[in-house]
Amino acid sequence: MQIRYLGHSAFELTADGTTLLVDPFLTGNPKATTTADELQADAILLTHGHADHYGDTVGIATRTGAPVLAIVELAGDVAAQLPDGHDVRDPNLGGTVEFDWGWVRLVPAWHTGTSPNGTVHTPAGLVIAFGGKTIYHVGDTALFSDLALPGNRDALDVALVPIGGHYTMDRHDAVEAVKLIGASTIVPIHYNTFPPIETDAQAFKADVEAQTSSKVVVLEPGGTLEP
Repeated sequence: MQIRYLGHSAFELTADGTTLLVDPFLTGNPKATTTADELQADAILLTHGHADHYGDTVGIATRTGAPVLAIVELAGDVAAQLPDGHDVRDPNLGGTVEFDWGWVRLVPAWHTGTSPNGTVHTPAGLVIAFGGKTIYHVGDTALFSDLALPGNRDALDVALVPIGGHYTMDRHDAVEAVKLIGASTIVPIHYNTFPPIETDAQAFKADVEAQTSSKVVVLEPGGTLEP
């Protein structure tokens, strides 16, 4: 199972010939090392609908036929942009959706959410079981105590954690979040894409590894991890 960082909060997960995309913001992403047209997908998973996460969802889904999963209000928005009958999954917080390759559960994230089309919705984190691993994409969030709960149910192999500040928690709050999450491996995300979210990922790594048993892997856009 391989995790490829596509920049900002976007990821490609691959295992056994299956490819998942999470928050595929490529067009307009100054950190992107690939284009939307170069990506394949067997499913697209969204944490929320801000433009820097919703990104190229509609174009990739239309081209590949990939199912799209998003919280129910955002799912309706996405479905309206896709051909009739396209597979769009619409759970709400706490909901788990089963796929042939594994499952995805939506968990809370403290943030706001409005899609590019004006659909107001609640953001989410994603707990993803895929390729024999459990990945927690924390989504855009502030620090809050319920970040501890997903790890109480499932042993988390990797957590993808925002550190940029301004729109999400900063690297200092993210250290406290890592203590709650308890994943074996942490990958910092949502930083250095734009000036308001510039921060020091190496300082975050040093603080986490000094204060917790988690290991931090700082991925450059295009970089990969095999947990």
